[in-house]
Amino acid sequence: MAKKQRPTAARESNVLVNRLKPEQTPEAAAAEMMVEGLAVNAATATGYSKMLGELDLTECLAALIAETRKAQTGDLASLEARLAAQAVTLNAMFTQLASTASRMTIVDQIDRFTRLAFKAQSQCRATIETLALIKNPSPAVFARQANIAHGPQQVNNGTVESGSRAGKPETEQIKVLEAHGERLDLGTAATPSGSDQAMATVGALDRPEDRARQSAVLKKRR
Repeated sequence: MAKKQRPTAARESNVLVNRLKPEQTPEAAAAEMMVEGLAVNAATATGYSKMLGELDLTECLAALIAETRKAQTGDLASLEARLAAQAVTLNAMFTQLASTASRMTIVDQIDRFTRLAFKAQSQCRATIETLALIKNPSPAVFARQANIAHGPQQVNNGTVESGSRAGKPETEQIKVLEAHGERLDLGTAATPSGSDQAMATVGALDRPEDRARQSAVLKKRR
């Protein structure tokens, strides 16, 4: 519930007083509060803080806005202190639940309190890790996409260096082209016709009669 602020009128602590901007209607201010989300967070935090007594909702929202502004400017000191306090609280929950589990005699109750204790311990560890990450952020290392078919890859601070076979020499590329017939254009072999029987049986002229002669012919060709 939002009302326009009146300096002379007393306000209730659980009523949020919306400070209107120049030429802003109460409806527009309420919609802006809904989009920002800070007012509902302030109301929720106030509802979970009854042990502190009666809190003024408007002042809680003002304090929450000031805290978020500090985080936006990079001042995380209060957030770090809050994480440290939460880690201490979670550790207290772990010890209390573990102590309660040790006094149980029914297996189901022992299992239930032990599981809750381990959950509190896990949350405490995660909170401490988050706090350590905020205090000492480590630089992330990114590797570019590489084609591993060209040999071993080595990643050095975001760069990728290929192995010794990153590229083929020009002579090897020419040999590959020649093997595929892209450089050697010799035309299509003609099929021997019936009138040219000598060409059709030329392979029989080089056929050796025995293995000794075949070996001599192979050496001569080499």
